[in-house]
Amino acid sequence: MGRRILVGAMLALMMGAPFAGRTQTPEAANPATDDAAKNAAKARVVLDAMVKAMGGDAWLNMKNQYREGHYAVFFHGTPNLGTTKFYEVHAWPDHDRTEFTTHRDVMQFFIGRQGWEVTYRGKKPLPADQVEDYLRRRDHSVETAVKVWMKDPNTILIYEGQQLAERHLADTVTLISAKNEAITIQVDAQTHLPLRRSFQWRDPEYHDKNTDAEEYDGYRPVDGIPTPYTVTRFKNDEMIRQIFIDKTSFNQDLPADFWSVDTAEHRIKK
Repeated sequence: MGRRILVGAMLALMMGAPFAGRTQTPEAANPATDDAAKNAAKARVVLDAMVKAMGGDAWLNMKNQYREGHYAVFFHGTPNLGTTKFYEVHAWPDHDRTEFTTHRDVMQFFIGRQGWEVTYRGKKPLPADQVEDYLRRRDHSVETAVKVWMKDPNTILIYEGQQLAERHLADTVTLISAKNEAITIQVDAQTHLPLRRSFQWRDPEYHDKNTDAEEYDGYRPVDGIPTPYTVTRFKNDEMIRQIFIDKTSFNQDLPADFWSVDTAEHRIKK
């Protein structure tokens, strides 16, 4: 993982790692420690500005988000024919429900650490690799970075300077958790809205490292919350899916049985 090596080297330099054969005094270590603290403070300023730009308390305290749109799937950069209609509700921290097709007769639930699919044939657990992929992305989302990682005093924040993302100048911040996992967020230097989120993970079968990234574009204000209407997913820098939002809203009043897989199964089988 090139970025992890870079981050490790940066941390070593910032924490004042001594040269071999050279004794380091406490006085000599202080400037490097101060630099590390200043860098972390800069990273937090960027992230705090991002949260404020996304709506502040309105975004932090939202009950749920509804998204309706369609997506295209890509293979080696070439889109498959057609797009798929979807209707999706996300409720923090771990409830997601998506309905597919215009008839909304195919559904997927990700509740807690489990995933289910419901069709006219009934309900069944989703394949383990599909569940793991979804949960991995949810565990490394911008929302999780802010609501979980930033609140953990053991999380390391690193400001990596300004880079280009989505043709915009962006402030780049990496968060490293106590489990030594990392999330990198690139924030528009002018609007302070997130442009790109990426993380790396090791394939359990082939043991190579993969990069998962999302880019956000087409922001529009919805209920006081700037919302991206285009989300593009990448795996190892290759586009694999592009999501286009037609309609979105926040804080819907949901039926009491909305998250019941059994209720969904009964409705579709009727």
